Parts: sequence; structure tokens; C-alpha cells
Amino acid sequence: MFTQVSRYQDAPTASLMLSDGRGGQREVRYLLPGGQEHNQVAAPPTSWHRVRADDRIDLIAAHYLGDPAAYWQVCDANAALDPFDLVGPHAEGSVLAIPGGV
Repeated sequence: MFTQVSRYQDAPTASLMLSDGRGGQREVRYLLPGGQEHNQVAAPPTSWHRVRADDRIDLIAAHYLGDPAAYWQVCDANAALDPFDLVGPHAEGSVLAIPGGV
């Protein structure tokens, strides 16, 4: 269900069949509560990044971690649920902790 770089790769999941609103059924998968703690950084930051107005979180992850899909590691290292809280004109000048990767 999740890719290898997903923070939820080994998290327990369940599925449920629901009406799709058109007379059919659709399987919906979801995370089970009580799974892994996903908001802990495994290691202290190895780098720091000063945000520019035109930064994108996926490009920051690609630059430092080698994978744009690892943006969630930057989010976790900065206690951000929404990646857009970390970048953009409103975040210009702030400093992001960059983890060593997983």
C-alpha cells in the first residue's frame, strides 16, 4: 500500500468496503491507531537550511537527502504536519533542521 520511503511502510492497516455513491463498492484502506510513533527524529540534524521565498520542500529533500519523496523526514525533523508550513514567502529566513535520513 505504501512505498518503501513512506513513513507508514510498516504501519498496521485495515480495509473497509464502502458505497462509492454510484451503486458500487469501494475498498478503503486506513491506518490502525496505536501504530509506530512517526513524529520522532531518529538522529540529530546533520544539516541546516535557511529558507528562501521560492524554496520547495521536495527540492530541499532531494538536495539534502537525495530523494524528493523523503520530504516527510524534513517535516518530522521540524515538527511540521503540513510541509507547506515550512516553505514559501511566509517562511523566508527561517532555518530548517535537516535529518541524516533513514
